[in-house]
Amino acid sequence: MRIAYREHLDNFAHDLIVMCDTVRSLMADASDALLRASLESAEDALSKADSLNEIRLRCEDRAVALLALEGPVARDLRQVVSSIYIVEDFARMGALAMHVAKSARRRHPDNTLPQPLIGYFQELARLVDEMSDKTRDILVDPNADVALVLAQDDDAVDDLHGYVLTMLTQREWQHSAREAVDVALLARFYERYADHCVNVAARIVYLTTGLSPDEYIEKKERDQAEADIAARFAELERQFSRGQD
Repeated sequence: MRIAYREHLDNFAHDLIVMCDTVRSLMADASDALLRASLESAEDALSKADSLNEIRLRCEDRAVALLALEGPVARDLRQVVSSIYIVEDFARMGALAMHVAKSARRRHPDNTLPQPLIGYFQELARLVDEMSDKTRDILVDPNADVALVLAQDDDAVDDLHGYVLTMLTQREWQHSAREAVDVALLARFYERYADHCVNVAARIVYLTTGLSPDEYIEKKERDQAEADIAARFAELERQFSRGQD
C-alpha cells in the first residue's frame, strides 16, 4: 500500500510540473500575440486551454485519491495540501494568460498596445517568463531559500505595473480611452500572474519547512543570531584558553 501511495504522490508531483510547463507556454504565446499582434500566437495560446483543464481535473482526482487511499502524515500531508493549492494557482495563471491572448485576438489586426508602451510590456513578459522558469525549478527541486527569491522578482513586476498605471493616471494620456482600458487590464493580468508564482513559492516553503515564508525568514534570522553568539563565545573561550597557557 505504501509503495502505491508513493507512486501516486510522485505522479501528482509530475503533473504539477506538466501543468507549470503548459501555463508557461500559454503565457509565452499570449505575450507574443500581444507584442506582435499575432493572431496565430493568440490561437496557439487559447488552444492549450483544454489540455490545461485536463491536467487540472486529473490533479484534483489524484488529490482525492491520495487523501482517501491512506491517511497521510507530516510531510506527505503537507505535499498533498500544498499541491492542491498549487493546482489552483496554476489554473488562475492559465486564465490570466488566456485573458492576454483574448485581448490580442480581439484587437487583431491592430495592436492592442500603443506603440510607446510596447517596451514596458516586453519587460513584463520577460519578468513573468523568468518567474515561471524559477517556479518550475522549485517544483523539480523544492528549496525554501530559492523559493523566497521569487518574492524579490515579484517586486520588479509590481514596480513596473505601478509605473504603467502612473502613466495612465498622472500624465497626459495621448491615446484613446479604449487603449487606456486595455493597458490597465493587461498590466493587471501580468501583475496577478506574478503574484500566483509567489503563491506557489510560498507553498514550497511550507512543504519543505512546515512554516510560512515570514515564519521561515524569522527562524533563519533567529538561527543566524544564535550562531553568531555561539561563534563569539567560542572565540572568547579560545582567547581565554590561550591566556591561561
